[in-house]
Amino acid sequence: MKPQQFGALTLACAFQAQAAPQTVTLSCAVAYMPTRSTWVREVQIDWDRKIIRSVRIDGLTPYGFSIHPHGVSTAIDNERIQIDLRQAQWSSDFRGLASGQGRCETVSR
Repeated sequence: MKPQQFGALTLACAFQAQAAPQTVTLSCAVAYMPTRSTWVREVQIDWDRKIIRSVRIDGLTPYGFSIHPHGVSTAIDNERIQIDLRQAQWSSDFRGLASGQGRCETVSR
């Protein structure tokens, strides 16, 4: 095998050895108060087995997110969202004017 071919093969193997990003999709049934309406929210989390790379909620990518020991916190528009990944729960509030609570189920991995 020529040195150039060996180098290309080594790079290809090293690239495959890195963890490929995975997407976990959650479906969260959230009851909003005081209106008592229920909305199903879709959460997609991209991770590579060590770190969460991105979060999408209903197809929207928030400007940023924070990771805490039990899950993720973020905001979309005026809704502050906390997702507890250990207990599979959603909680959110609209700056004190309304709030949401719900359970999440894993749809796909």
